[in-house]
Amino acid sequence: MIFLNINDIDFEARFSTILFRGEETGREVEQTVLDIIADVRSRGDEALLELTRRFDRVEASAVAELEVSAAEIEEAFSLVSADDIAALKLAVERVARFHEKQKQQTWISTEEPDIMLGQKVTPLSKVGIYVPGGKASYPSSVIMNAVPARVAGVGEIIMVVPSPGGEISPHVLVAARLSGVDRIFRIGGAQAVAALAYGTATVPKVDKITGPGNIYVATAKKLVFGQVGIDMIAGPSEILVINDGSGNPAHIAADLLSQAEHDELASSILITTDSLFAEQVAAEVELQLSRLSRETIARASWEKYGAIIVADTLDKVIAFSNRIAPEHLELAVADPFAILSQIINAGAVFMGHWTPEAAGDYLAGPNHTLPTGGTSRFFSPLSVDDFVKKSSIVYFSQTGLSRLGNDIVRIAGLEGLEAHARSVSLRLEG
Repeated sequence: MIFLNINDIDFEARFSTILFRGEETGREVEQTVLDIIADVRSRGDEALLELTRRFDRVEASAVAELEVSAAEIEEAFSLVSADDIAALKLAVERVARFHEKQKQQTWISTEEPDIMLGQKVTPLSKVGIYVPGGKASYPSSVIMNAVPARVAGVGEIIMVVPSPGGEISPHVLVAARLSGVDRIFRIGGAQAVAALAYGTATVPKVDKITGPGNIYVATAKKLVFGQVGIDMIAGPSEILVINDGSGNPAHIAADLLSQAEHDELASSILITTDSLFAEQVAAEVELQLSRLSRETIARASWEKYGAIIVADTLDKVIAFSNRIAPEHLELAVADPFAILSQIINAGAVFMGHWTPEAAGDYLAGPNHTLPTGGTSRFFSPLSVDDFVKKSSIVYFSQTGLSRLGNDIVRIAGLEGLEAHARSVSLRLEG
């Protein structure tokens, strides 16, 4: 962990280590991912079987054997406690209710009597969702990707999940059934992304791929974009906590560690106007680290990419936050509503001392698939909009074209596009 004052001369240089983490790693893996994509494109199922055997130690003679059966899903329900199933159902219900409010309908405007304009909203036919399955079990990732797709009306949801040794968490399978996933394959990594993007004899080609993954998955999504749609390029997870000296240092420390335990590249940052509070949080983090089952991962993240920053004014704190555009932003201040209007860039904003980021991870309702690495400047959380496409509708009657036609011809002429102009002028001439 680095302890910084925002007024330090070397502040920018020292903080850049955190800001640009992972960039070199991304460039290093790109050629490997390109080779995997090319292999899956050329050899299809055969390549998938070999790569799954190599990376996940799963033996199969056909990719069809890697598809999870209905019987396996039923068995998963028998292995999961009733309380766990109830909690997952509650998460699905709350996430669905929130995303229902995002739905847009096809609309038609007849404001002009001789022209009709509108927009047609159409769900995507087939989407692929990637669910991480390496360092932990993530049923919440299933819910956050599948539920908005189902709410949007997507025709078929294909899920891929790595299964080291062939095992998939029964909680992940239960979440998939509750969320409306149609098919599940035990494949992961760049090879799973390639299979969804280009299709194989067994794995269907999809229209869009969503969901987080490791650097190989993120790189693969970037490289297949254009062949299919993607939600975003997800980088390492991050949290920024804004604080004014109020609240409980133990709560803030726990929130910082909730991101650090994700993986070694995760970043957890506190910026506060109170130097004593900063010291108390630092001490509390050390105390809590030793109690974590994932201490090794969380400690590596905290020691390399954790930071506690002291600033002399809340205005400087807010300006700093808007500049780095965090994935998760906690406003751990006495009156979060007083500064909310000043927050410009953030994937999700958690308000006050009783709204830990973990509430949003699981069942508050909003999506936890969020823009990382400063991309909340231009990306939004995953939503129903990611699973639909929109088509413009244009209808001109003869009088409508007669009314606007000369101006269309004029603008076409300005661009030197004679055929464009003629397609209108011929109609005007009768």
